[in-house]
Amino acid sequence: MTAISTEVAKHLENLSNKDGVISALAIDQRGSLKKMLAAAANKPADEETIVDFKVAVSKELTKYASAILLDPEYGLPAAKVRDANCGLLTAYEKTGYDATEPGRFPDLLTHWSARRLKEEGADAVKFLLYYDTDEDQDINDRKHAFVERVGAEAKEVGLPFFLELVSYDAKIDDVQSVEYAKVKPHKVLEMMKEFSKPEYNVTVLKVEVPFNIKYVEGYGDGEVVWTKDEAKKLFKEQSDATKLPYIFLSAGVTSELFIDEIKMATEAGADFNGVLCGRATWKPGIQPFAAEGEEAGRQWLQTQGKANIEALNAVLGGAKDWHQKVEVK
Repeated sequence: MTAISTEVAKHLENLSNKDGVISALAIDQRGSLKKMLAAAANKPADEETIVDFKVAVSKELTKYASAILLDPEYGLPAAKVRDANCGLLTAYEKTGYDATEPGRFPDLLTHWSARRLKEEGADAVKFLLYYDTDEDQDINDRKHAFVERVGAEAKEVGLPFFLELVSYDAKIDDVQSVEYAKVKPHKVLEMMKEFSKPEYNVTVLKVEVPFNIKYVEGYGDGEVVWTKDEAKKLFKEQSDATKLPYIFLSAGVTSELFIDEIKMATEAGADFNGVLCGRATWKPGIQPFAAEGEEAGRQWLQTQGKANIEALNAVLGGAKDWHQKVEVK
């Protein structure tokens, strides 16, 4: 059982619903959101448009979420209009990764620190790491040290540390390919085991589903890599890979598919503690917002966006209370 301070526990409670489950909305996208808005409007997206979309999502949807994840670059205005009962997670990493050398190395936002994020009202520090458990040991050791520093900084200021882990294979370009799908469970489980170690001071792991659902029986139209029973077994293996609280990220799948994944995790008896769902909830709202105007975008969020997040909340009955995994000291 992981020990956390009373201050960290209080912040975690701010991010959770009454059952100790994290039902969070993610809109910390920056580069990818800019591209999506530009494609929908058929013209470059300026900073004001990015800010306005985040504000609209926060204003319309945080009344249905226990927390929202935002970035301090474009998201602070959105943080200020969130529902009073909605906690705030803040991203600490720069968008993307360093493509000038092997390893997909991360970097921190230049003008921010855990202390500064806390001063802006953050209830947690979120850091995204791309990780290939089978990559060169020197590369991974550098990443281990990086995460240790972020964890120590969050602990020093009394904030929970949410580590978002995204797997890849340095030798496979397409993570959506069947080739990568076959190795993904190994990648996801091994990185969860690594970053559950106490030296990283991780409070909550934000992780991928341990398979690509389009290769699960009944969900794709190509090669089947796993039956539904095998997929459920992977969920249980993932649950057994860590003693930390962990939540699922949506990884860009549709709202319907993400809900099916959560149902499957529940049926498997996975000991997960919630979700941090982004594009699955709000991505289709980009088209009306960017192409037709803010009013059309808000109308979509008030109807279909609300329906998406409420449908997800409805299947979180299988998520467990994170209090069961921690000892508050």
